[in-house]
Amino acid sequence: MTFAPKFNADGLIPAILQDAETKQVLMMAWMNAESLKLTQERGEAVFWSRSRQEIWHKGATSGNVMTVHSLTADCDQDTLLLQVTAAGPACHTGAVSCFFNTDTDV
Repeated sequence: MTFAPKFNADGLIPAILQDAETKQVLMMAWMNAESLKLTQERGEAVFWSRSRQEIWHKGATSGNVMTVHSLTADCDQDTLLLQVTAAGPACHTGAVSCFFNTDTDV
């Protein structure tokens, strides 16, 4: 099958970032066609910021760049998985991963 990501009605596709070595899920962000192209060209994660309505190069201000090792679409091609090496914490809180709020009732 050919890599052909399917963007939603807003022109966006969710992107899951996973540590290439540990396989820990680091974060989720949104990409549009331009940020996907920039990611492919630079080899670093670039996203679309829905709140700022602009391209967002992860780590541009913090230095916590995400170097992309692989870029894969799921079976429906409506979600992307980026295997990355992080130069620092993925989360704006300083946590390694954005996924740390656990439901203890499950």
